[in-house]
Amino acid sequence: MTAPPPPAAAGTRLADRLDGLLFFPVTAFGPDGALDLTAFRAHVRSGIDAGAAAVFACCGTGEFHALTPEEFAACVAATVEEAAGRIPVIAGTGYGTALAVHFAHLAHRAGADGLLAMPPYLVVPGQDGLLRHYTALAAATPLPVVVYQRDNAVFAPSTVAALARTPGIIGLKDGLGDLELLQRIISAVRTEAPDEDFLYFNGLPTAELTGPAYLGLGVRRYSSAVFAFAPEIALAFHRALTTGDHDTVRRLLDGFYRPLVELRNQGRGYAVSLVKAGVRMRGPDVGAVRPPLGEPAPAHLKQLAGLIDHGLALAAAAPGAGA
Repeated sequence: MTAPPPPAAAGTRLADRLDGLLFFPVTAFGPDGALDLTAFRAHVRSGIDAGAAAVFACCGTGEFHALTPEEFAACVAATVEEAAGRIPVIAGTGYGTALAVHFAHLAHRAGADGLLAMPPYLVVPGQDGLLRHYTALAAATPLPVVVYQRDNAVFAPSTVAALARTPGIIGLKDGLGDLELLQRIISAVRTEAPDEDFLYFNGLPTAELTGPAYLGLGVRRYSSAVFAFAPEIALAFHRALTTGDHDTVRRLLDGFYRPLVELRNQGRGYAVSLVKAGVRMRGPDVGAVRPPLGEPAPAHLKQLAGLIDHGLALAAAAPGAGA
């Protein structure tokens, strides 16, 4: 396994620490459904030891929607302790503006380095409302904010340019997958906020499948759900993508990532529950997902186990495996 990065120098900007594979851990629950911090710590620690560049705690894969504020704070604090300054910790936040600010304050007190701001709860706001929501959040916290575009939070290019000019907002994570819109957003920020070092992330579920397409737009950062349960596969793909090893990229896309996405699409909520099942297969018992999510069907779990075995074999045969 790759050794974890060394501690960042004091004063290093978060934006400069977000290169590499971004780890989105699941949140562990015990048999009674209560938070299991021991299993959660073990899961986070294994991802850091495997070579994660950053940990995004209590985000979508971490079932942010199902956590109480107290559970959220405990998980973020545990992640910060496990990271011990070696890599940055970014915490999720969301819901309406008041609750988003509340979770931001909890994350700050727990020692997080930044925030991933998920879409507002339920409503479908206009561009002015989105801008007011995220600028209010950024103004209420000293933590750098990455805004997550998906579902009901879809931004016009001019809105993202305004966000890029907002102190405290450092980037956009795209979970929408509209590459034409994303190209216009990148162009607008480049022309309307030329002095801002604004970051872009591919935030689609199983982001590796669209990694080459996003890289064509200059977007090299992405969240890897696969890293949570098969870091060997995720690292092999990331190494191949960033070094131009197109043969390995194609083999992993065709033999593992495309079949995984097709399996993921067989059930609602599988973007989370399949990942959690994969963690249980290969790591600590992190328990089941909380309602309203449900567990994958037994036949799908069997397919997942076979896919993991095949993906591990492909990763082991890739150039640089074991480095």
